[in-house]
Amino acid sequence: MPITLASLVQNSSLKLAVLAGEGRLDAPVRWAHVSELADPVPYLDGGELLLVTAMKLDVEDAEAMRRYVARLDAAGVVGLGFAAGVAYDTVPPALLDAARGAGFPLLEVPRRTPFLAIVKAVSAAGAAEQYRAVKAGFEAQREMTRAVLSARGTSGLLAKLAAHVDGWAALYDVSGALVAAAPSWASRRAAELTDEVRRLRDRSATASAVVSGTGGRAGDRVELQSIGSGRRVRAVLAVGTGAPPGTAERYAVNSAVALLTLTTERSRALLEAEQRLGAAVLRMLLAGEADHARAVAGSLYGTLLDEPLRVVVAEGASARGKAAGAREPGAGGAAGATSEEAGEPGSALPAGVEALAEKTESAAARAGESVLLVRHDRRLVALVADGGAAAAACADFASRTETAAGGGPVGAGPVGAGTEHGVVVGVSAPAGLASVAAAFKQAGQALSVARRRGRALVEHEDVASGSVLPLLADEAVRAFADGMLRALYEHDAHGRGDLVASLHAWLSRHGQWDAAAADLGVHRHTLRYRMRRVEEILGRSLDDPDVRMELWLALKATATVPPVQRDRGRPRRG
Repeated sequence: MPITLASLVQNSSLKLAVLAGEGRLDAPVRWAHVSELADPVPYLDGGELLLVTAMKLDVEDAEAMRRYVARLDAAGVVGLGFAAGVAYDTVPPALLDAARGAGFPLLEVPRRTPFLAIVKAVSAAGAAEQYRAVKAGFEAQREMTRAVLSARGTSGLLAKLAAHVDGWAALYDVSGALVAAAPSWASRRAAELTDEVRRLRDRSATASAVVSGTGGRAGDRVELQSIGSGRRVRAVLAVGTGAPPGTAERYAVNSAVALLTLTTERSRALLEAEQRLGAAVLRMLLAGEADHARAVAGSLYGTLLDEPLRVVVAEGASARGKAAGAREPGAGGAAGATSEEAGEPGSALPAGVEALAEKTESAAARAGESVLLVRHDRRLVALVADGGAAAAACADFASRTETAAGGGPVGAGPVGAGTEHGVVVGVSAPAGLASVAAAFKQAGQALSVARRRGRALVEHEDVASGSVLPLLADEAVRAFADGMLRALYEHDAHGRGDLVASLHAWLSRHGQWDAAAADLGVHRHTLRYRMRRVEEILGRSLDDPDVRMELWLALKATATVPPVQRDRGRPRRG
């Protein structure tokens, strides 16, 4: 505690006497200052014990003394020390009456006590208080350091910090979600600050804010402090106290910020090393080297590699198709994926994908799960525990993206729409460590389907249990189908035979001549002639099952074949 007027009075070596303001002796004294000016206020900062001999004061004028005392009181001066036996043997009555009338502390300083002794006493007490604060701050730092390195980690650090500030402390992740709070009763109060935390998060680091009266609680003071050494906020610390923190408490808060910065913003070299290790582990898994991957990973990913997991591939919703000839994610099998899709960490992710990565990491950390994330080529590849918190966080983030898109295709709404916030996510079926390569291909296929359908997230089970026909809506497939059938359309437009309708009927009847001819209302020999014309025009044999499959899918992709219309009249008999 800082020195007070009462402490100075109790100092037997100073022999100070209290003449007025006995009820305000608990005021802390920041400094002792000597001034004989009639108005020293412009040169004061508040919290001073003003020492005077009254050589230049009009101490005989009662009104002047009332104004003098009132100015000192309004300026925050904590008391007045009058030197007896210098200019005046005792305190002049006008000054004494003015001090007593205002309840302003007035101390009589005996002649044998020099002002310098009082200044030294205040200075020594301030230095001792500063030393105690620094010592308490270092002790708090040691305790919080031991706590954060213990099994309790961040929760232990918050508990120590709350004890040192005689209040509560809470930590929020980059999404604004509450990570931990101490003591436990503070969780509800901390949850009320979510909006303020998000506003602070959107500012560049380092930022702080003070919120008073949280939840209508008078006297509740909460200080928010962003965590992060760069331009991006990585987390937010909240410290709740009943009054502004003192010097020792401020040291404790600053130490906590430093420690949390070290734990949440790891050094660039370490982060890059972990990214490269994760990429190497993923490449080994995609190459079918599960045992080598497990050996390289060691205990870094906990039990993740021993449990059923899912592969997640995500990219920005505003990204468009790759250049002609480029492969979709997972195309070309695991070998191609190993060299191109899971290479070394590279270019930065779009903001939406980075936000998904951070939300996934935060959810896994809160649940005590492990997650493997590889950021490469503006795409995120993640291995998450099947049914775990990280997988649920991915689904929740994608769901919010679709909701923000207003029910339309992702990339077309107010958040998706070519902005940096939307994401498209593909998720594999559950897989074991030995089948990660296949799961990666599944996730890539699901991602392609999600983009075609305008969805934020598609799981491989959705693709496998659905129909292939919706995939034919792709513009490239339509272009292929139009090119394949163009010659038949041109024939029907300028000649006779209705070759497209006849081909459709014949394929739909699995090559059964009589049934297809009956559908068309023509003789079977007429249908045989038309199919020979189809083969001649296309230059392809209908005996080839691949040709029949391609023609059927082309007809479905164009979706222009009208319902079968029977020729007028009855079919001729053969």
